[in-house]
Formats: sequence, C-alpha cells, structure tokens
Amino acid sequence: MKLRKVTAAAAAALVLSLTATACGGDDGDSDSADSGSSGGGKIKIGIKYDQPGLGLKEPDGSFSGFDVDVATYVAKELGYNADQIEFVETKSADRENALARGDVKFIAATYSINDERKEKVDFAGPYLLAHQDLLVKADSDITEATDLNGKNLCSVTGSTSAQNVKDDFAPKANLKTVSGYSECISGLQSGTVDALTTDDSILAGFAAQEQYKGKFKLAGLKLSNENYGIGVKKGDTATVDKINKALEKMVSDGAWDTAVKDNFGPANYKNEPAPKIGVIVK
Repeated sequence: MKLRKVTAAAAAALVLSLTATACGGDDGDSDSADSGSSGGGKIKIGIKYDQPGLGLKEPDGSFSGFDVDVATYVAKELGYNADQIEFVETKSADRENALARGDVKFIAATYSINDERKEKVDFAGPYLLAHQDLLVKADSDITEATDLNGKNLCSVTGSTSAQNVKDDFAPKANLKTVSGYSECISGLQSGTVDALTTDDSILAGFAAQEQYKGKFKLAGLKLSNENYGIGVKKGDTATVDKINKALEKMVSDGAWDTAVKDNFGPANYKNEPAPKIGVIVK
C-alpha cells in the first residue's frame, strides 16, 4: 500500500510539472522584439563599451551614454523593461557579423549609415547627425583644419577621419595613430598632441567627462556628415518599422532632447536637430 501511495504522488508531481512547462515555457532567453515584457523574454542590443557619452560600461557594470539611452527607449517601445535588456559589446569591425549571426536584435553604436553597409544590414533612423571635428585644448588657437599643418594630429589606428584631414585639409599635419582614443586624450592633455579627430559626438562625450570639464573644446568644424542609424538584420523590415516609430516618438515627447543634453551638455556640444527618419544627409 505504501508503494502505491508513493507512485501516485510521483504521478501527480509529473502532471504538475508538465502543466507548468506548458504554461510557462519561456526560458527568458528570447531576443525576439515581439516577446516583450509580458512574455518575460530578454532582448540583446549591441553597443560600444568604451565611448563616454555614447556607449560606456561603467565600473559598477551599468551602462551610460546617448546610444544607451536611445536603445533603452526603443526597447521599451518594443515591450521590454530595462531589466530585460542585455547590452552586448559590439566593436565596429564585428557589427555586420553580429547581426547576421543573430547575436543581437539591433545595434546602436555610432553606426554611420552608408551604401556599403546597407548591402549587408538594414537601418532604422537616422537618430543623430554627427560631423567629423577636432578636439583641442580650451586655449588652443586651432580654428580650422588647415591650422593643423605642422601640428601633431592624433586618431585611432584604421580611422578614416585622420586620413581625411591629411588628404583634404592639412597634408603637412604630423599624424599619430594609436590603439584607442584615451591615448589621444592623454597626449592632448600633456601637450604632445595638438588635436584629436573623429566624430564630434564621440569627441563631445570625452570632453564631457568630469575629469576633463573645461580642459578641452570642439573646434566646431563639419568635415563630414555621419548619419547614425540603428542596425538591424538584413530583411527584418518589421523590426525596422517598429524602431522608426519608437524614434519618432522619442523626438516628439522630448526624450531625445533630454538625452542629448544629459550626455553631451557639459561639452557645449552644438548638435544638429533630430534628423527625420529616412533622410540621409550627404
């Protein structure tokens, strides 16, 4: 009799287990933009980890920056709470592959829209129009790119920004390339570098850091147009449409302006107005 009771209990437990599995089958790892908060799923979003003001992983493991704020807002509009977002470091060279592999649902990481990239991924946006610029010391007399002739110009290895300056504006600039922007900042601070060049949004992010406030300034040049878009896997037009609607709402309700002010304000970044969806400035 005792054996039959144990067997019956085990059978009942099995039924309960199967019932629970059928009702709550979401394992919490889905990155589908349709799961949303009601489904308990998560969404993986690609960002940069090393760009202050745009995408930065803080020492405590949290994330900050304009791209992070945009991505968080978009995810919320797709149905995800902040605790359902998993930010994934997505370096420039791996962005297209990360989307193709399905590592992330979308990427917000200073991702300039261009024809070459559009062959591999789809873009929502743009959500920010940036320009190539120069970061110099606050008391610097460099006001034009041509002033860099004979001066020390710094940028990261493989960057097209520095070469643009050499080719088009200041062929006699002494170009120094390093592995990361922080090295350029250190050189600028010590005086071994006269200017750092890349997108003005990235420069503003560095200049806005507490330890650099008042030490640097942007020259205010517009040496190129960089239309930042949100990258989505090629062919996923449904997600592109949803993200575009989220970006439009972010602009209309004032959240976009707040994010710009919060992340770039200390650098006196003179940002362009929020771009219109689908309009690419050449």
